[in-house]
Amino acid sequence: MSVMKRMSMIFKSKANKALDKMEDPRETLDYSYQRQLEMLQKVRRGVADVATSRKRLELQINQLEQQQNKLTDQGKKALQVGREDLAREALSRRGGLDGQLNDLRAQYQQLQGEEEKLTLASQRLQAKVDSFRTRKETIKATYTAAEAQTKINEAFSGISEEMGDVGLAIQRAEEKTENMKARAGAIDELLASGALEDYSGPRDDIQAELDRVGSTGPGVDLELEQMKAELGMAPAPKQLDAAPGQAQGQPQQAQPYQAPRPQQPGEGQ
Repeated sequence: MSVMKRMSMIFKSKANKALDKMEDPRETLDYSYQRQLEMLQKVRRGVADVATSRKRLELQINQLEQQQNKLTDQGKKALQVGREDLAREALSRRGGLDGQLNDLRAQYQQLQGEEEKLTLASQRLQAKVDSFRTRKETIKATYTAAEAQTKINEAFSGISEEMGDVGLAIQRAEEKTENMKARAGAIDELLASGALEDYSGPRDDIQAELDRVGSTGPGVDLELEQMKAELGMAPAPKQLDAAPGQAQGQPQQAQPYQAPRPQQPGEGQ
């Protein structure tokens, strides 16, 4: 296949595809229906023209028949008054009219037949046009419904794709939220254990040490006492009872330090 033939085929295929996209079947049906109406109008106009010509011939025939009757009467009157020559002339003229009448009557019959044919064709064409109009409207309604359904399906397809993207975005947001919560919990644990120092406020070494010692809990002390008992070591002295007004199990408050009073003269002797 030559290059020109290939280019021609490609151009025709692309042009045909473009025409398919541009073509609306409803517009095509409406145009076809309009053309059929124009043809029907031409047929009806032809019927009217033939009927007009037939009517004109009918008037001419009537006029010639009236002249023929008049000449017949004139010939009779001429014979009554003894004018045979006038009667002969009247009959001669009437004979000429007979030929014209025969020709007009033949044309009249021909036009009458044409008129009947055109009338029948007009009726048949009218029935076809009416049937085409009904079918056209049915096809247009079906096409419109299918077009609407296609647009709805395309819209739903687009919504489904968008909802899929939204679902992925929500999933990513949830994963990031869980990661942030886990990271925040880990930082809190590191800060509580002392592995990570908090520089957001002033440092309190004493409180940090107390927090560390307090974090061991009573379980460690109990295990330590059991271990000493197994080794035969003396148990540690028990903690004094809490002072009155102080809750059991709470540490006693430290007494403020008092410096020793200097000895006065005469004391201690």
